[in-house]
Parts: sequence; structure tokens; C-alpha cells
Amino acid sequence: MPTSRSYGDACGIARALDVVGERWALLVVRELFLGPQRFSDLRRALPGVSSNMLTDRLRELESHGVVRQRRLPPPAASVVYDLTASGRELEPIVLALGGWGLRVPLPPSPAHLSATSVLLFLRGSRHPSPQAPPATYRFELNDQVWTIRTRDGQVHVEPGEPADPDAGLRTDPSTLNSLLDGSISLATARTAGTVVVSGDDAALHRLLEAGAGDRRPGAQVGA
Repeated sequence: MPTSRSYGDACGIARALDVVGERWALLVVRELFLGPQRFSDLRRALPGVSSNMLTDRLRELESHGVVRQRRLPPPAASVVYDLTASGRELEPIVLALGGWGLRVPLPPSPAHLSATSVLLFLRGSRHPSPQAPPATYRFELNDQVWTIRTRDGQVHVEPGEPADPDAGLRTDPSTLNSLLDGSISLATARTAGTVVVSGDDAALHRLLEAGAGDRRPGAQVGA
């Protein structure tokens, strides 16, 4: 059952933690930063959480106005979870927490890395030239498809199939993370068979190398 525990502390920090401080709550919020997700998507992204625990966290976040359920229109007609306006205000807080967490040692290998986490890293660490032409990319990570768009010096990410992409990349989150942090090259990954590239190679290189900022392994996701 959802928890009703409270710190009983009037400080705003404690009151915020009453809402999002339970185990897995902020990771559920993280997974929704790039768009709505089905329950099964969240379970796949957070393999360490049980179905019952995830159900409880979602119910708690809904009751506090952080997350909402909605049904996608046909032909999908799926029930998805999405952040409310209030929930979306947590994004800079969670991304700042991720930056602080870089000083914490990595968990034992193999460590899980969700597609959303790596795509937040992509969005925050790549800075295309504002003069570069707009481009659209199809990324497939663990059988889930994402649309990446670059325009006016910004990178935009959302779930779903793009229309007429300029280039595509199929890989796993760990390999994409390695491409972004500079520990492997695209050529090396292609030789190893850990990526499949389609479309315009030059466009894909422009995205992966677009003003790359922090290139350390496990570098900060997001802003």
C-alpha cells in the first residue's frame, strides 16, 4: 500500500521529501522527463523495482499531483503516465542532483543505465551550432524508438517514431553513453557490431560531436 509516512517537519525541504522522497519516486519522475510512458516502459527502465512498488509510487505521485494518468488516442489507446506541470518543475532539481551524484562512486558492474538517463545526457551535453541546419534522427534503444531533433542550437528528445529522419542509430544505452562520453568512437562501435547506423553518416556525426561538453564516463545527464 502507498506510504503515509511524513517527516512531520515544517521545513520546505522536508515537505518536498514527504512527496518525492520515497525509494524509486525520483527515478520514476526522471523516466517521465522526456515524455509519457506506459507502466511496462517504466518497469523495463527500472528493473530493480517490483510491480507492486512501482504501482505504489505511481499512486502516491498521482495523489500529490506530480504524475497523472491519461489514455492516448487511437490507434495506440494505451494508458500512459505523464508529469503534471507541478511534476515538470522537478526537472532542474533532479538534474542538479544528478550532477552532484557524479562524485559518488559508480555501482558494481554491470550497472543498469536507462535509455532516458542517457538521452538526458545527450540533450544536455550536445550543443549544435545555431547556424546548423535542422535535423531529425531516429534512435532505437532496447527496442524503444525515440525522435531526436536539432534546431536553433538545441537538442529535443521525445518518444516515438520520427517522420523522415535524416539518420538513425540502433544500439543499447550503455554503448550510446560510451559514444557520448568519448570512451569509444562510432567507428569502433560499428566494427564491434554494437551499433547499427542508417541514413546520413555525416548528420549523425554532427549530433554526436556537437559541441560536446562533459565527456567523462557517466557524465551529468540533462542541463
